[in-house]
Amino acid sequence: MNRKKATLIGLTAVVLWSSIVGLIRSVSEYFGATAGAAMIYSVASLFLLCSVGVPKLSSFPKKYLLWGSLLFVTYELCLSLSIGYANSGRQAIEVGMVNYLWPTFTLVAAIAFGKQRATLLVLPGLVLSIVGIGWVVGGDQGLDVLGMLTNVKENPLSYGLAFAGALVWAAYCTVTTNVAKGKNGVTLFFILVSLALWVKFFLEDHGPISFSTPAVVYLLLAAAAMGFGYAAWNVGILHGNVTVLAGSSYFIPVFSSALSAVLLHAPLPKSFWIGALLVCAGSILCWRATAAASPSAAQANVAADRT
Repeated sequence: MNRKKATLIGLTAVVLWSSIVGLIRSVSEYFGATAGAAMIYSVASLFLLCSVGVPKLSSFPKKYLLWGSLLFVTYELCLSLSIGYANSGRQAIEVGMVNYLWPTFTLVAAIAFGKQRATLLVLPGLVLSIVGIGWVVGGDQGLDVLGMLTNVKENPLSYGLAFAGALVWAAYCTVTTNVAKGKNGVTLFFILVSLALWVKFFLEDHGPISFSTPAVVYLLLAAAAMGFGYAAWNVGILHGNVTVLAGSSYFIPVFSSALSAVLLHAPLPKSFWIGALLVCAGSILCWRATAAASPSAAQANVAADRT
């Protein structure tokens, strides 16, 4: 495949992933947090089966099947339910921003456990990311510790799931980089996520699921963003310019917030955008810290982040 074409395909994944927070929240408002997420991953699994194909489990390393499945399913449950359980559209966007700590955590994990070399730039990068999240969650006042604690206390489950998800995804990226051996189990993992969510749904008290045209449209859009996003990213990192894709991926928090604000009709204050930019800046500094120390290894780590 032509390198430029593959890079463009990979860049579509950035756009698709940027819409995920707003679309998951929209679907959950129609179907509920658990049922909505279960339907999204079920339809996304069908899209992946058609676009990526049926996974050949016999060719997958056993460690990858075990740890990849466990960590991927855990992360996607944390992501989808944290957004679905949010009290409002704006809180869903804030929760999504907390989840975007994963690039920083991934690189820190690579340094701590993956023998990734890094410069001292990683320290201000980590601080900027954490401060940025504090700015986002602090509300209209910006970096306000009391305001941040008040917001988190209103819905500790959503914020807690989002933060846990960021840690779990960092673990997934660190572990699978070493045990995947070039295999991509995303189709299998999506099927497992959907099964876990349906089990959770049927174990809960729930009412009937009601469908409408807007609900189905949002469901299809969310599933397409999820499924085709992973498929497009895989094409990009295998055949495209990894440096361009890596750089663009660090702006997903800003793109995501902008799209989500439109989709959810949730205007965001200036303080939120300051925090979002700080998160991006922190992630980029961490990336540069590893790239300066070992360019090829840093690119490999970023490429593994979403595959």
